[in-house]
Amino acid sequence: MAEELRDIIQRCQILDEEDFKGEDFNLFQVAGQKCLEEGYIAEVLEVVQNEKNKVIVKSMGWNLVGPLIRCILKYKLDDVERKLCLKILDKLIELCSPKELVLGFLEQIEQTSGEQISQTVLLLLKPLQEVLLKLHNKKAYSVGLSLSTILNQLSHLPVPYTKQLLEEDKHGLCQCCLSLTHFTKPFVDEVVQDMETSSGGDYKDLKEELLRFCLKSLKYPLLMAELDQLPEDTAEDPLRQFAADILGILLDIRELFPKVFSQHGCRNESWRSEDLQELDKEEYADSLACLSYMVFVQDCFGIDCFPVVFSPSYILQCNMVHIRVLLKRTEESVLSKGLNLLENCLLRLEDNSLLLEYLEFKGFIVTPQDLVKVMTLCPLESLRKKSLKILQLYIDKFKEEGKYTLFRCLLKTSNHSGVEGYIIQNIKNQIALSLESVKGSKCFTGLQLVSLLDIVLSLPEGAETDLLQNSDRIMASLNLLRYLFIKDSENDNQTCVWTELNKIEQNFLKPLHTGLNMSRAHYEAEIKKKKENKRDSPISKKVCSVTVAGEKMPNMTTEMELQVLHSALFTFDLIESVLARVEELIEMKTKTATEEAAGVK
Repeated sequence: MAEELRDIIQRCQILDEEDFKGEDFNLFQVAGQKCLEEGYIAEVLEVVQNEKNKVIVKSMGWNLVGPLIRCILKYKLDDVERKLCLKILDKLIELCSPKELVLGFLEQIEQTSGEQISQTVLLLLKPLQEVLLKLHNKKAYSVGLSLSTILNQLSHLPVPYTKQLLEEDKHGLCQCCLSLTHFTKPFVDEVVQDMETSSGGDYKDLKEELLRFCLKSLKYPLLMAELDQLPEDTAEDPLRQFAADILGILLDIRELFPKVFSQHGCRNESWRSEDLQELDKEEYADSLACLSYMVFVQDCFGIDCFPVVFSPSYILQCNMVHIRVLLKRTEESVLSKGLNLLENCLLRLEDNSLLLEYLEFKGFIVTPQDLVKVMTLCPLESLRKKSLKILQLYIDKFKEEGKYTLFRCLLKTSNHSGVEGYIIQNIKNQIALSLESVKGSKCFTGLQLVSLLDIVLSLPEGAETDLLQNSDRIMASLNLLRYLFIKDSENDNQTCVWTELNKIEQNFLKPLHTGLNMSRAHYEAEIKKKKENKRDSPISKKVCSVTVAGEKMPNMTTEMELQVLHSALFTFDLIESVLARVEELIEMKTKTATEEAAGVK
């Protein structure tokens, strides 16, 4: 095969470059490929290094890129053979058209899959960088195409999320990411130099391509990466380093702060960037959210350079759109970033500092609803607990008018008894503060409180309400009512609970009595039926199913089913005991009032 390649070379040596035909290119590529596959690497190197073949290699050499890369990756070459291949590659870079080489390198990257993705990228990054630098002022498009192609291929690799996986870097993603920042350095330096000297160079297109690279990197792999570094972790996390490098690039090209403050709701227009069109903000919503997380939560990534002139409330406002983007996702790493970003912004604020007007911004009224979804739907207990903690933190930051509005909104939208019970407990705490305060309260006493109590002291479907499904809410409502009857005397009546007593009895207490009687009778009948079936059935461990609180339970034995039914009766007993105490307080107060009225007469 080496002779065949020499024959083609000898025939082409006597031709001028413009006389080369398509057939010559094909024959050269096929012969060169066979030589490489059969181990005639030194012969190919001899051909490309021969000064007499300079014109041929310049015109046709880029066709050897594919076979050469496949030879390096596919065959088990020894060190000598690998060095020979790399020398061939260096000679091709020296002689061939940069544009053709760029396309050849990117084609090889695009055609790889599996384990060869990272191997190919790592092999070609340095040669690709050299070729791109040869394009001088016309490199922006090719740089952008190269970065986009590489990131698209890397996106097929899984993101390591544990310390062990990061150290193993089985798929080579971490190594590729760190190498990518070295790959971009000369292009970043060029943009920085042009910006500083105002030399009039056409750096804007190159800057935009670097910006797109950073935003794409934020979406993958950084959005999915676990960037929270534990104190005991002494080894440098490669993805944390990559994140720091990306922020460094954004800072160098003066795009860090414009991107942090690029979303709607930020009034400071001077921080907006014009490099990306408005439509791109939708495409890069995840990226910008990840960027804000890294700047504000992972403060080692750039907070030192962050202006301190912005108020905590303004920072929260700017981040609301990012928080919502993160909380709408279901991946653990993304949800965690959203919760951490919200928590970080809230901790900057003093309690009772946010005005009601902030709830006019859509994000402020919708975010607590997003937290509720995490609390009730997320399969991870740690994130559910954290979401509950942050919801309370969120409530605490508002003045009482804001708390009042939040309570009304969450009671109407949560559709979850446990959440509603939690909100009612918060209402009780606010009423307690109001009754103890010398100044009193406009929201949690008087007629405005009556409007809120109308929502709290009601049953969704009257007497037919599923009491088990709504038990948390009902218990919280009864406890609130008991507290009001004890703490707010009929003479003071600051909460208007005594004025509204008749309505409370008609809309809440009486339907609850009826519902308890109906539910108890139903469950007692079910228990009786199950016990009879158990006696009649020869198999005591019979597997059956049961529906509780509107949800079908997993298959269970009759004994297990009976335990569930008895548990339901126990819940009714608890509700009934608190209800009896409430009615006892009403009776005591009513009797005292009657006796006082009779004494006056």
